[in-house]
Amino acid sequence: MIRIMIADDHAIVREGIRQALALAPDMELAGEATSGAEVLHQVRDGKFDLLLLDMNMPGISGTDLIGRVKLCRAELPILVFTMHNDAQLAARALKAGASGWITKDSDPELLLAAIRKVSAGGKYLDPVVAEHIALEATSTKLQLPHASLSDRELEVFRLLVAGMGVNEIAAKLCISHKTVSTHKTRLMEKMNLNNIADLVRYAMQYGLAE
Repeated sequence: MIRIMIADDHAIVREGIRQALALAPDMELAGEATSGAEVLHQVRDGKFDLLLLDMNMPGISGTDLIGRVKLCRAELPILVFTMHNDAQLAARALKAGASGWITKDSDPELLLAAIRKVSAGGKYLDPVVAEHIALEATSTKLQLPHASLSDRELEVFRLLVAGMGVNEIAAKLCISHKTVSTHKTRLMEKMNLNNIADLVRYAMQYGLAE
């Protein structure tokens, strides 16, 4: 039996996953978390075999959270379940310790297959993301500006593009609004963009917008 913990702050997503798991006789729901802090707390208890993780959680999230989970339980398989199909973000997650990446628009049967593969020690990549990673690995084009962002800057970038303000982002990530403003300034400079409208246009152009 594969014991799974769902880490996602959206109730409707968790309910959908519960319904999918109900179709699998070899899986059971072993826990749920709605923030990075809850994930780490439950990871230390060690009562599940696989972590199904959203990349955008309140507080600690993304590659930072993946790295902390692996420090607590290096052997724990992590399958990222996200709405993002960005190859660079997926590559960062895998480098941080995730074993798989699947998008939320995947069929339930594909999600269950990915869970089985990752829990057995394998790797799983959403086919579209895998193709993009392969293309980027063989491409000779110049690196895109957002590739130079740190993980936290990329996270702030995505939240800004999603329409959140500095104070909202600070509350979601559990950091100060001054820190968010600093990240915003630095990412704007690195990407040579001037305002939020430019960020949105960039995100739409390269498929980074939710």
